[in-house]
Amino acid sequence: MNNKTTRNAFMATALAATSFAALAADPPAANNDQVVVPQVDRRDIGVPRFPSNDFEMGLFAGTYSTQNFGSSFVYGVRAGYHITEDFFIEGAYAQTKVSDELFRQILPGGVFPLEKEKLSYYNLSAGYNLLPGEIFIGSRRARPSQLFIVAGVGSTKLDVQRRPTFNVGFGYRVFLADWMALQLDMRDHMFSLDLLGKRQSTQNLELTGGLTVYF
Repeated sequence: MNNKTTRNAFMATALAATSFAALAADPPAANNDQVVVPQVDRRDIGVPRFPSNDFEMGLFAGTYSTQNFGSSFVYGVRAGYHITEDFFIEGAYAQTKVSDELFRQILPGGVFPLEKEKLSYYNLSAGYNLLPGEIFIGSRRARPSQLFIVAGVGSTKLDVQRRPTFNVGFGYRVFLADWMALQLDMRDHMFSLDLLGKRQSTQNLELTGGLTVYF
């Protein structure tokens, strides 16, 4: 190898060593720029509103036994509000026809001006759910049910007399769906009358069944 070739090789080696030393002393700045920048737009989400089913509205019908005047068909409407899972309040209005047919066989002219007189009542009651449970329909189906007690005050009108009324009783409801139930009620309506010449407290039993809708 001649002197020129040796000199060129030496210069190339020296240049490479110088470049390596320069890179080691001052490394290139790292690129901190994010390659992918997410662009996510916020959007408004509507929160679903589930019905509370705290309110109820229903129709009922059955039999009303008026003390001294026998039993007759009764029908009415009720509305209520469930304050908690256990306590609720309800209002009801109903009417029936009362007959004095038996008295007309003894007393000339009977007790009422007409043989049949309308009896109507309204009340406001409070209730308490005692035994929530289930009722089985067949071997594969079960529906929620509740046994409850109820008591309240109101007013009853018979003939020309309107009397304060207390009612107590119990009932049983079976839920056919989340928004509908069948309901059975047994109530005792207590008020005083003096249609027979003597004022007396009367016990008037009512047995009804109905359909209730919740919303």
